[in-house]
Amino acid sequence: MANIVRNSLAGAVMMALGLALAACGSGDSDSKAKAAAAARSASQTVTAATAVLINQPRSVTASGTVSAWEEVPVGAETGGLTAIGVYVDEGAYVRQGQLLVKLNDDVLQAQLRQQQAGVASAEANAAREDSALARAEELRGRGFLSQASLDTAIANQRSARAQLSAAQASLSETRTRLNQTSIRAPVAGLISSRSVTRGQIVQPGTELFRMVRDGRLELDAEIPEAELRLVRSGMAATIASEQAPGATGRVRIVTPEVNPQTRLGIARIALSSGSGLRPGMFARASIDVGAQPAVVVPSDAVVFREGRAGVYTIGARNAVHFNPITTGARNGTQIQVVSGLEANQRVVVQGAGFLGEGDVVTVVEPRAAPAPAAAPAGAAGR
Repeated sequence: MANIVRNSLAGAVMMALGLALAACGSGDSDSKAKAAAAARSASQTVTAATAVLINQPRSVTASGTVSAWEEVPVGAETGGLTAIGVYVDEGAYVRQGQLLVKLNDDVLQAQLRQQQAGVASAEANAAREDSALARAEELRGRGFLSQASLDTAIANQRSARAQLSAAQASLSETRTRLNQTSIRAPVAGLISSRSVTRGQIVQPGTELFRMVRDGRLELDAEIPEAELRLVRSGMAATIASEQAPGATGRVRIVTPEVNPQTRLGIARIALSSGSGLRPGMFARASIDVGAQPAVVVPSDAVVFREGRAGVYTIGARNAVHFNPITTGARNGTQIQVVSGLEANQRVVVQGAGFLGEGDVVTVVEPRAAPAPAAAPAGAAGR
């Protein structure tokens, strides 16, 4: 009987100890759960800034091909003659009226002399008929000549005059063709190409040279349609090229048409003289379009997620959201936001690189730089 009682008491004690240990284990689990929940609800400390709209100096970047401001083809007006002299080559700068090519004019010189003789003969005939008409009119006035004879004298005089005019016209044509054997520069400019050689038989209309009028070049800069509206004629531009660094220019004209396939417009930039550029070269231009309204944020606020630039905006209950943006020009510590963000939105600056979507943050003021320590008294004297 005593053994049964002892066994019952031992069993009760063991049960009580088990219940106590179970109670302790349950308390530890609750503490861990509460600690994890507290950790999840803890916010990160960051600094923030507001996206602002300012008038920011802006430039439009474009690229294109250098071309002639105005190309002038030089050809032959008369043909079938041999080039006996070519006096300029590619790359030469010529003045207006300068002799470029001389064609063989021996045949035309002979025709000129023949027609000069024909004109002299026609002038003599016309003078004779003028005198005959004058005498016929005098005799008719005295009654010694019939009207028919006078009419004949008048017709002969008119025929002689007509023959003289025809001879003079032929002489003028030959002189013009003779002048055309000396092919001269129609304008001042740079010879960009030559397609004639000495001894070549030149046909009418054959292009012999191509000139850049006044040696002026321009850059046909291709500009996206979204920025084309910012560019105006007269705006200054800086040209960047490995062959000619430091060249400058000015927008001459903005074409009214946009390419429907590439969505690019053309701004023709007149290049300054002595730029060192040549037709056909590739170059880039930075066009100063003046101050333009722009949304800017601190550059430290821009982070990259999955290869895309963006900022973390602060929303309700200080939860952050990643906004992909398109960035523009950088100005000191600020960067322009072309799209993806509106003015007056708050963005995370310091600490943005450690955030994830939906994180809760605590915004604090950025720490000021420590002031320099004052020099001890008397240090200046020493």
